Amino acid sequence: MTPESHLNFRIEGGRKLSGEVTVNTSKNGAVALLAASLLNHGKTVLRHVPRIEEVERILEVLRSIGVMATWSGDTLTLTRPDTLALADIDRAAAARTRSILMFIGALAHDTPRFSLPHAGGCKLGKRTIRPHLFALEKFGVGVATESEAYDVTGGALRPAEIILLEASDTATINALLAAASIAGTSTIKYASANYQVQEACHFLSRLGVVIGGIGTATLFVTGVAHIEADIEYPLAEDPTDAMFFIAAAAVTGSALTIRRAPIDFLELELLTLSTMGFCYSLSAPYVSENGFTKLVDIETEPSALVAAAEPIHPRPYPGLNIDNLPFFAVIATAAKGQTLVHDWVYDHRAIYYTELSKLGADVLLADPHRVFITGPTPLHAADLVCPPALRPATILLIAMLAAKGTSVLRQVYSINRGYALLVERLEKIGAKVEAEREPICL
Repeated sequence: MTPESHLNFRIEGGRKLSGEVTVNTSKNGAVALLAASLLNHGKTVLRHVPRIEEVERILEVLRSIGVMATWSGDTLTLTRPDTLALADIDRAAAARTRSILMFIGALAHDTPRFSLPHAGGCKLGKRTIRPHLFALEKFGVGVATESEAYDVTGGALRPAEIILLEASDTATINALLAAASIAGTSTIKYASANYQVQEACHFLSRLGVVIGGIGTATLFVTGVAHIEADIEYPLAEDPTDAMFFIAAAAVTGSALTIRRAPIDFLELELLTLSTMGFCYSLSAPYVSENGFTKLVDIETEPSALVAAAEPIHPRPYPGLNIDNLPFFAVIATAAKGQTLVHDWVYDHRAIYYTELSKLGADVLLADPHRVFITGPTPLHAADLVCPPALRPATILLIAMLAAKGTSVLRQVYSINRGYALLVERLEKIGAKVEAEREPICL
């Protein structure tokens, strides 16, 4: 996107969706592997990489420090130099993504001291990095927080047994990347077992790192002091991409086939939806190209939804995914009765759910973490600006797909951070969505 324009979506809503859509690979998995590629002094080839804004920001950072990164379709080839030019880091790109935090664990091995800009990403209120700092310091990494950057001291790291302050996905991956290039065995307790963490574990295993406990809350990591391997790795499918289309089918009352959905990371979401009256069927499971992610095809049916009997809230895997929680806010607008959505993790995200009221939803904000949504309510068209957060922005798009009339969703950069070719994919299943550019008045 050029700096002289914003990208908007114009949506003609109230249309049924039909046909089939294939789940894309994961934003969170992709950025984790881009950070992990810094450990490899050989050639890393990643296949099926989503061409999204978040990936582009990380690539801008990697190229600025000397990494050669070339595209061939959706295949990305990465080769790092022996010495990284960290003084030349693209600070503007780094400051636009929270994923930059994972560079600390990857870079601390061979760089005695360096500086990283403060992490950006979604505006979800105060987001502490203390779980990262407490974990990394056990390996011998020092992180001082300055006004605009993190001053990192690395070098000779040591194996450690650590307990994460919280089961954070990025903090777990940061600890994994630190442990992966330390000779000896480290233990990471209260680890996240979420999909992007498992993806990082399997990728590191291809690099020769021995990891036990994958998919559990305790990881045992036997690192390799110098990693140099030529590898090719296909990325796994994204459960939040699948959930976008599940929610779109539920809210528009559509029969839709969603192919290649990673079922292990959607089971509780689907069970919750079934208690709300959502009808669907699953194919026999099969395995992704990476050899470990279990996939299914989901066939949805038009369903008469009812409000959830219990509050809907997220938990670390295998609980309901924090990134999938917002979809239940828009689904609740089509359900009979009152649903409580409890977004206890982030300070501000639940407040964004009240934007649904501008489309006709009945949303009551109880406090910064809880919203009561009463349905079903007929949704109507509106002209809205995207919230500066990925998932709250996507639920407005889904609501607009269901709302009769023509809506405009402005400044959709936050959506394009996480979803590739979304307009084209929606059009293939019967939605009428047009991307248009709006000049910025300077």
